[in-house]
Amino acid sequence: MPESGQKSQGWECIESTGAPPFTTRRLFRHVDGTLREWLSRKHRKDLIAREIGLAEALGKLLVRCLWLPRELNWWIGSLFAVGALLFAAASALSLSPDLASALSLSATEVNVIYFAGSIPFTTAAYLQLYQAANAGALPDEEDDSESRRKLLGWKPLDAGWLSCALQFIGTILFNFNTLDALLPGLSWFETDLLVWIPNYVGSILFLASGYLAFIEICHYYWGWQPGNLSWWIGSINLLGCIGFMMSAFFAFTAPGPEVDWIVMVSVAFTLQGAICFFLGAVLMLPETVREEDAATVKQIPG
Repeated sequence: MPESGQKSQGWECIESTGAPPFTTRRLFRHVDGTLREWLSRKHRKDLIAREIGLAEALGKLLVRCLWLPRELNWWIGSLFAVGALLFAAASALSLSPDLASALSLSATEVNVIYFAGSIPFTTAAYLQLYQAANAGALPDEEDDSESRRKLLGWKPLDAGWLSCALQFIGTILFNFNTLDALLPGLSWFETDLLVWIPNYVGSILFLASGYLAFIEICHYYWGWQPGNLSWWIGSINLLGCIGFMMSAFFAFTAPGPEVDWIVMVSVAFTLQGAICFFLGAVLMLPETVREEDAATVKQIPG
């Protein structure tokens, strides 16, 4: 990324902000005096430039975002919502054996729902990583959009790309974790090796990813921006990551009989995390809506 003061295409970066070592907000000035604000999340996701409030998203934009199949962000949000909904359903069934029995679902079939939920999670995570890898050039950079598309990219000092990369790896580990849980007759050691370790490592990656996404929005290590829809998305998803981390912490299998209350606590945190991810994914949909006059381009007073 260019440093403050570098010029290209008539633009100069005059201000930059972010939680070190990341830069997540820049202010550019054109030679004609025009100012343009650059925000990392909005840039990598190609969102409208202005901030959207939660009330506006729910009151005015929610209906408009229900069917936007030409927008990649709509697919990402929808797939995350489907995966989270399946995780929440499987968790609720695990916490309510009577309900699962009434639906003629065995414990293995409930685990199949978990595995089914991990697939749209991974698909959405990859699409988000692909999107971040192919984000356009900054105003003061040469436009290389015509160059070959990148499947993964490599931007370790970009908070958004790094968040997406860690989340994608975490979802792959959840694929293994939920698939291995379907294997019959596992010993306690095999369960920890094949199910718990991928779950625990994946949850750590999710937590790191969620926090990186949060600081990308706040531009600091911590921020309070309740009037910003993106802040709500990042905060709710971070709570979901904490829920998954707590679930993995309690999911360790020890020799001897299962302790029912520990299992229930682990599943309850999975349910909490899944609900948060569902809400965060749904809120991503209004963020996708475009408007005719969305630019935050201002003219310096004469």
